[in-house]
Amino acid sequence: MQSIVLAVLFFLSALLYSSVGHGGASGYLAMMGLVGVEPSMMKPTALCLNILVSAIAFWRFYSAKNFSWQFFMPLAMTATPMAFLGGMTHLPSYFYKPIVGAVLIFSALYSFKSANKLTSEKALKPVSKWLLAVVGAILGLLSGLTGVGGGVFLSPILLFNHWANPKTVAGIAGGFILLNSISGLFGVLSTGAKLPSELPLWLGVALAGGFIGATYGSKRFADPMLNKLLAVVLLIAGVKMLANF
Repeated sequence: MQSIVLAVLFFLSALLYSSVGHGGASGYLAMMGLVGVEPSMMKPTALCLNILVSAIAFWRFYSAKNFSWQFFMPLAMTATPMAFLGGMTHLPSYFYKPIVGAVLIFSALYSFKSANKLTSEKALKPVSKWLLAVVGAILGLLSGLTGVGGGVFLSPILLFNHWANPKTVAGIAGGFILLNSISGLFGVLSTGAKLPSELPLWLGVALAGGFIGATYGSKRFADPMLNKLLAVVLLIAGVKMLANF
């Protein structure tokens, strides 16, 4: 029953997150935290689902010409090795749960605050490639440590500093999350971590949700109300993780 419930929740997470170019890892972590999945299984599962959904999101947004190599390359060059390092690092439950809880609460606040801003367009500001490289390194390490792709942090940084428009941010985030998730998963698996037997089912539903969400999001603006509902779920899961560590 837990596997079926998670399948439905993963479908909804993939649908919502892929509509803004994300892989959905913070959503998957939130759902697993709510139903009591073992922390040792949470990170590799979230990364696997993230790879699939972010690949779809990246493809859809890139095909719609919502992408910038100028932004992406400095971020990716430093994030990828740091994500591998983070994936190799095993955090004890009493460290992992509060970190993930904090990530989920941040994700909730970002989802709520950015709900209306996703449809706005403002004058863009220039940014140094060195600064992007530093941002990539920090987010890559955090990605590998927690099992998120880093897009939930990258998107607000790019949006709130007006470095790129919302559609381009979605495309950049999709590629950034994809590389981080692949690198982080290799790091996790190199330590002997196991994947759950239910993973094929979860990948299938995430594929469906990700395709629908990315197709819709790459052509239309995200629905602010959906982002606000997602924020509530993330907030509940984050508080639960912090309360149980």
